[in-house]
Amino acid sequence: MISFAFVKQQHMPVNIEIKARCPDPAASAETLAGLGAETAGNDRQTDTYFHTNSGRLKLREGNIENNLIYYERNDEKGPGKSEVLLFPAVKDTQLKNMLEKALGIMKVVKKNRNIFYLGNVKFHIDHIEGLGDFIEIEAIGERGDEEKLGRQCRHYMEKLGIDPLNLLAGSYSDMVNP
Repeated sequence: MISFAFVKQQHMPVNIEIKARCPDPAASAETLAGLGAETAGNDRQTDTYFHTNSGRLKLREGNIENNLIYYERNDEKGPGKSEVLLFPAVKDTQLKNMLEKALGIMKVVKKNRNIFYLGNVKFHIDHIEGLGDFIEIEAIGERGDEEKLGRQCRHYMEKLGIDPLNLLAGSYSDMVNP
């Protein structure tokens, strides 16, 4: 396994985010449209997670988003801080093969993701194969903005009627079978 300790020395944007079960994806999408959210469309994504000594490393392959993503996050229910590094990846390259040989694949998550934006806040309404429907809110900013980002996240949780009992900790990779 590889260590990503060097990443902490680089600038990492900060997200305050939540993940929750979504009992009615259509109603959530309708609420977002009513709030004026712009849609980026529907993305069929495969996230391949690789073994690391710290944080999480995944290669996202989709028809909208294609990135190598490293992130550090405490697994907690409710609005929590996540520090993220994105590296644009070209779909259908040898990158996945290289990462698999170097690190080994930990898990693969396949999802159908509807992506929405309201300013600096990104919303995902996800259907995860084998798990069901989920919603994510990511308020994105700079280090030092955490309090403001937390308020934004809680504001949209309220607007979307997200029941605190539906909040989840961790990653989709923690929930899928190997």
